[in-house]
Amino acid sequence: MSAELPEPRIQLTPQEWKVKLNPEEYAVLREAGTERPFVGEYTDTKTEGVYTCRACDAELFRSTEKFDSHCGWPSFFDPAKSDAVILRPDTTLGMRRVEVLCANCHSHLGHVFEGEGYNTPTDQRYCINSISLRLHPSSEPAG
Repeated sequence: MSAELPEPRIQLTPQEWKVKLNPEEYAVLREAGTERPFVGEYTDTKTEGVYTCRACDAELFRSTEKFDSHCGWPSFFDPAKSDAVILRPDTTLGMRRVEVLCANCHSHLGHVFEGEGYNTPTDQRYCINSISLRLHPSSEPAG
């Protein structure tokens, strides 16, 4: 895990992102904000499908890796593809955390935590903002 990031495949100016995203989406995806807990669209969703980045539509997570963590945000134990996300150290707010970014556009998704004791295959919790995601139910194609 490195603070050095590869170039994003999708690069827009801040002004272009502001046209593409509404103010709440921009605050989370481009400014690393966090939505309030327990209010997100996908916090308790059980719908089968694929979760993509709201900013660029890259596939990030699948419903088969989503689990109930009761933390207030959607939780996944593994990305859909190992290269779908980038992990980077985050020491903001006086804490040591690991930020999760979309590998395609470098939008902020949330944070990943390890060793919390959830009964998942990876012992990881990708705590992701609902507003960073878009769910494509299994009955409709992603992208």
